[in-house]
Amino acid sequence: MDTRFPQIADQLLLIERELRVQGWWSEQSPSAEALASVEPFAVDTLDFEQWLQWIFLPRMKAILENDLPLPNASGILAMAEMVYAQRPGQGIELQRLLSQFDQLISRAS
Repeated sequence: MDTRFPQIADQLLLIERELRVQGWWSEQSPSAEALASVEPFAVDTLDFEQWLQWIFLPRMKAILENDLPLPNASGILAMAEMVYAQRPGQGIELQRLLSQFDQLISRAS
């Protein structure tokens, strides 16, 4: 098991918590078609927060639960910065959490 798994699991929980705190967590899943997007971050079918909830978090949890290799790099913060540049004052804490996630991923195990 990768030694970063416990820290990454904690970070994923913090990201989920922030989505809930901000009211960006949805109880209703997007359509199967929206979730099947092949575009990076599903930008053509999902809001960034939806992508985090319905694609990113489940995929990362599956990696941890199945002891699969972690990605070599993560650029989620860069995407978040682009999204929230259009919405000043929003997403500050989420960006901080995503930055920490990116740093954990880029650190050698």
